[in-house]
Amino acid sequence: MQVSMKWLKDYVAVELSSKELAHKLTMAGIPVDGVKQLGEGITNVVAGEIIDVRPHPQADRLVICSVKISASGGPLAIVTGAKNVKAGMKVPVALVGATLPNGVQIEKAVFRGVESFGMLCSAQELQLDPSGLPEDEKHGIMSLPPEAEPGMPVQQILGLDDEVLELDLTPNRADCLSVINIAREVSAITGAELKLPQINEEGVSSETEQMAAVEIKAPDLCGRYIARVVKDIKIGPSPAWLRHRLEAAGMRSINNIVDVTNFVMLEMGQPLHAFDYDKLAGHQIIVRRAKDKETMFTLDGQKRQLDEEMLVIADAENPVAIAGVMGGLESEVTVNTKTILLESAHFDGASIRKTSRKLGLRSEASSRFEKGVNIDGALAAVNRAVDLIEQLGAGKAVPGKIDQYPMKRHETVIALRPHRVNQLLGTNIGAEEIVNILCRLHLGVTSSGDELLVKVPSYRGDLTQEVDLIEEVARIHGYDLVPTTLPQGAMGQSKKNISQLLEERAKQILLACGMTEIITYSFISPKALDKIGLEAAHPLRNVVKIKNPLSEEQSVMRTTLLPGLLEIASRNINRRQKNLSIFESGRVFWPKEAVAELPVEEKMLAGLVSGELSKTWNWPQVEMDFYYMKGILEQLLAGLNNQQVKFVPSSSYSTFHPGRTAEVFSDGRRIGVIGEIHPDVLTNYGLEQKACAFELQIALLIDNFAKVKQYTPLPKYPAVERDMALLVPHGVSSQEVEQVIAAVGGNYLNSYRLFDVYRGKQVPEGFKSMAYNLIYQAHDRTLTDDEVQAIHQKIEQELQDRFGAYLR
Repeated sequence: MQVSMKWLKDYVAVELSSKELAHKLTMAGIPVDGVKQLGEGITNVVAGEIIDVRPHPQADRLVICSVKISASGGPLAIVTGAKNVKAGMKVPVALVGATLPNGVQIEKAVFRGVESFGMLCSAQELQLDPSGLPEDEKHGIMSLPPEAEPGMPVQQILGLDDEVLELDLTPNRADCLSVINIAREVSAITGAELKLPQINEEGVSSETEQMAAVEIKAPDLCGRYIARVVKDIKIGPSPAWLRHRLEAAGMRSINNIVDVTNFVMLEMGQPLHAFDYDKLAGHQIIVRRAKDKETMFTLDGQKRQLDEEMLVIADAENPVAIAGVMGGLESEVTVNTKTILLESAHFDGASIRKTSRKLGLRSEASSRFEKGVNIDGALAAVNRAVDLIEQLGAGKAVPGKIDQYPMKRHETVIALRPHRVNQLLGTNIGAEEIVNILCRLHLGVTSSGDELLVKVPSYRGDLTQEVDLIEEVARIHGYDLVPTTLPQGAMGQSKKNISQLLEERAKQILLACGMTEIITYSFISPKALDKIGLEAAHPLRNVVKIKNPLSEEQSVMRTTLLPGLLEIASRNINRRQKNLSIFESGRVFWPKEAVAELPVEEKMLAGLVSGELSKTWNWPQVEMDFYYMKGILEQLLAGLNNQQVKFVPSSSYSTFHPGRTAEVFSDGRRIGVIGEIHPDVLTNYGLEQKACAFELQIALLIDNFAKVKQYTPLPKYPAVERDMALLVPHGVSSQEVEQVIAAVGGNYLNSYRLFDVYRGKQVPEGFKSMAYNLIYQAHDRTLTDDEVQAIHQKIEQELQDRFGAYLR
């Protein structure tokens, strides 16, 4: 927001310099980024009147102008190559010794034997916007208005003798997108007198209602719509004061009618729009939702396709404006316009923001509606615009108005406790001073016992509760006067719960296994579920959809961590980081039946490996395959007290290779899955090397993790070690064999491990050789060979009976 100091002083009698005022506003919570001096760099440039123009005797492309620059002095001879100069023209003249904004200094010069005592200036040379100038002045000498007197400084004529405050407003202070409300703030901060413009009432008449009709068909998106009619319109240029106000605020002057609507928008914060009354079919205004794929041309000449979520202003036949964003080309006010219908309305901010984003179309009006506009200020704004049009002689108001206001705003009254103000701020501000501050802010205050009842004006939509008023007191009293105090409070003992401890321990184990932790977004693209190969009816496709996603790529909440792991793997491998060992601990989300309820969140742990472990002097090169991943998972589960772990082969996971996948069970409960990623899924992610992954439900690991560990003293007696080489049918897994060994071995079997698997000519067809190392040990005595041999033979016999296995 740019605020002209001259404009601001029309409403508040502030005596401070622009820099002092900028500091006070910033300290009061309205940050001022900087102060811009209009016309900076222009010195000794004045108005001049061309007396005559004559050809240069030695140059066909040059002319000599006699220019009057004062009432008493004689004319100066100035040589120029501009083609648009003529006698009687008022022009900016840079005198000898003048400085232009680009740093050029003007000196006396000689052009083909003719002396030139200055320079006639174009808009570009003064660094002014030439877009609103006539065609011959855009690239030629700029003309000044007829009232410019020779010798007057050009800054004064062009409104460049002004300073502009550049405000960086926070979204909650939408009221400050108005010069009048900035004036109110300045008055409250400095105590300067506030003098607001007088606005005439529209009078009581039904004439406007007889000329036009307004219907609101979408009251949820349009809370109020006011229409006034102005006839005998005379389109023309705006007076200098109006152009200067708009230009200081960074807006271009267009014509008197459009300039008035923009002026009122900047002055009062209420966007207005003028329709050509005669171009409105049926002279009707209908505020409705757009029809699906309905189209219209906006004022910028672009054809816009609309949808049913967008609000439009329509006549009896077609849309004539996109509500709160931009008007339509077909109802545009032109030089042929004789009657206008002025719109002053209140639209839903979220709807305007969504429409603006969809269409890629932002305007000064939409930026105000998005943040919130004063619904009760709409009538004053349209009346102000009508007054200005009449004052400019640009039209005559039709008595009366149309005001559709279906749901009137309820007055906001907030109870404020003075002791609570000091309690929160750590100050000692008296109740009388608090009342004085609130009154300076134009808030109505009445006492009710120990409380103050504060009536909030409609333009302060940011004040909704007691703490908002306390902040108002703090900023007007002065943040610098709020004492510095250390926060006080009872310190409780910080203690992690069992779930946090489990997650922390799991991360420690995985990091110790050489894995790297990653963090990915919780919201993903729906296409990610296609990429990991899920069937159409798969439960993981039951996702939580985000209502206002940043993009389609982040429009749903994830139900599995695998897409994030695969995306990270793809990104790294495609950048030649081919050896990966990564994991993530994060939440997945499941929708509830009731849409309004928050989704169910579940903590998951997942990991992925791909590539090889590099060979070192003491470690061979190892491929990170399914068994490598399984070893990490076994280490993890053992470290989390899950001893009864079982891996059951499965082919029901479309994300994984059907022959290299297993479900993970602990104490009979399925806790997750491990497997090699399906080749089709690898192709979807652009991966040309194998990858293996696991995913576990952390919550199912808590029970075992929480169990108290029992101390077992170190054995005092020696162990007996025996090997067992078995011929086992192909279909029998090592896990099944080990379960039998553990069950039969009982308490005397201290440990066992598989150390060799062999298939070859020496092994009968349909069998494989599996060699185990078994260690027997008792805690109370030394086992005899006979005792060990009996247990060992019992294990052999059970394996033969159960699987048909026999000693090799």
